[in-house]
Amino acid sequence: QVQLVQSGGGLVQPGGSLRLSCAASGFTLDNLDIGWFRQAPGKEREAVSCISSNGGTTRYADSVKGRFTISRDNAKNTVYLQMNSLKPEDTAVYYCATQRVSGCNLLYRTYLRDSWGQGTQVTVSA
Repeated sequence: QVQLVQSGGGLVQPGGSLRLSCAASGFTLDNLDIGWFRQAPGKEREAVSCISSNGGTTRYADSVKGRFTISRDNAKNTVYLQMNSLKPEDTAVYYCATQRVSGCNLLYRTYLRDSWGQGTQVTVSA
């Protein structure tokens, strides 16, 4: 079965850190750009970050720049999102998605026809 399987997430205090993982099952990620997205309650899904297939290009939303780091280990068929200095406003369900056509970008609509992970909850609260 072809799917993206996410792990990580949970409850953390403001200022804390979490690492999300996005692993491919049934296919390889090494030739695919990957994006991370999040959706807070009552809000639209928004792009957080993306990384090119070889890791040479990364992009970040202004709201997470300097705090989040995207990386990948193609040998493990996994992409990571390291989240530091977390804020309550980072609370959301986080998703990873492949990007087969448009390259590493922060436009949600360009990922709609690609493969998505199941989502993982991140809650930042004291």
